[in-house]
Amino acid sequence: MENKDVQSLVEAAFPAAEVTVTGDGSHFVVTVVSPEFEGQTPVARQKAVYAALNEQITSGALHAVSIKAYTPEQWAQAQKFQVGSA
Repeated sequence: MENKDVQSLVEAAFPAAEVTVTGDGSHFVVTVVSPEFEGQTPVARQKAVYAALNEQITSGALHAVSIKAYTPEQWAQAQKFQVGSA
C-alpha cells in the first residue's frame, strides 16, 4: 500500500480534513486536521481515523499506523511550536 492510497481512504472519510501521510509501505504516520474533531477526545479522534482504515489493517495491507488527529486550532498551535509535523 502506498501513502497516496492511505491518504485517499482517510480523505474519503473526512472530506473537510487536511490529511498528510508518510510511510514505507507498511508503517504509516497519518496526520489529520479536521473541524470534525471539535469536542472529541483524542481517543475518539483516533478511533474515527482507524475506522476509515480498518479493512486494510484487518487484511494486513497496513501493518502499523500512527495517528495524529488535531482540530484546526490545535494544529495551528502545534505548528507554532513545530510539534506533530508529519
